[in-house]
Amino acid sequence: MTTRQAKFSSEQLYEISEGFEAATPGQIVRWATTTFGRDLVLACSFQDIVLLDIAVGIDPGIEVIFLDTEAHFPETLDYVDLVTKRYGLNLTVTKPGPEAAATPCGAEGCCKVRKVAPLKEALVGKAAWLTSVKRVDAVTRSVTPIVSFDENFGLIKINPLATWTDDDVAAYEATHDLPIHPLIPQGYLSIGCAPTTRPVAPGEDPRAGRWSDSDKIECGLHE
Repeated sequence: MTTRQAKFSSEQLYEISEGFEAATPGQIVRWATTTFGRDLVLACSFQDIVLLDIAVGIDPGIEVIFLDTEAHFPETLDYVDLVTKRYGLNLTVTKPGPEAAATPCGAEGCCKVRKVAPLKEALVGKAAWLTSVKRVDAVTRSVTPIVSFDENFGLIKINPLATWTDDDVAAYEATHDLPIHPLIPQGYLSIGCAPTTRPVAPGEDPRAGRWSDSDKIECGLHE
């Protein structure tokens, strides 16, 4: 636990989180950047352009982490390049280690070696991380706190968009004329790795296109 983490008890984090229930994402991000400074990072899937736009608007130098699983759609990698250039991001790209060769995307445990382990390494020494998790994303996320201590990664986790709906996100994207991931108009409403992601049908749950041939819901980053 870093010095900046240690000043918060679990009770204090709960009170901070509850106090943010009516706050805007910008207010939450501003608190996070003021509180944690360069010990704060944004883990970005690059589908979640809204939080990136808000965070970079408040702190242009914030470190942004992209998890390159080596199984992304080419469109995703092109989009990362476009967004990085647009914002002049301070971007860190993680890649899985050589042990991942034995665990191709879609195999049992692939997310652990291609996403979770590289992110844990990238977060060493950090105090807090921002994510775009929303309560409406999945039943497993329906009670997501805005601020909490993440036991899995050993640091404070901040979800500024937790209370937002998909309509809130779409309205922000439209109002701010944000570049949208090119696969979204093709029906890919929750975009992960190419081998395990498909477009969804009209009216289908947005996350139904992820791991649709299994009962898997989460990759391990937000469990």
